Amino acid sequence: MAKYLLEVSYSAEGLRGLQKEGGSSRREVAARAISSVGGHLDSIYFAFGDHDVIAIFEAPDNIVASALAIGVSSTGLIRTKVTPLLTVEEVDQAVKKSVSYRPPGQ
Repeated sequence: MAKYLLEVSYSAEGLRGLQKEGGSSRREVAARAISSVGGHLDSIYFAFGDHDVIAIFEAPDNIVASALAIGVSSTGLIRTKVTPLLTVEEVDQAVKKSVSYRPPGQ
């Protein structure tokens, strides 16, 4: 399965729900949501700054990861950003590929 970085920002209403339910409850909800689409939650952390939650999860493919992000963001209580993660070995394979490309203006 592919790995993804999930960055979550709560709306004000979402933060009130977090205050009411607590972090452990939200971890369980996240794990169930990811599991419901065939994925697995690897780790989850609460954070300061631009994002309230940072998580690493596995999913079968980009379509499943996208479905998860759309499904949870559609509630309006959180905003998500999903970034596909590559292993070191995948990058090794990528840098061995030839790309035919002409930069603009050259």
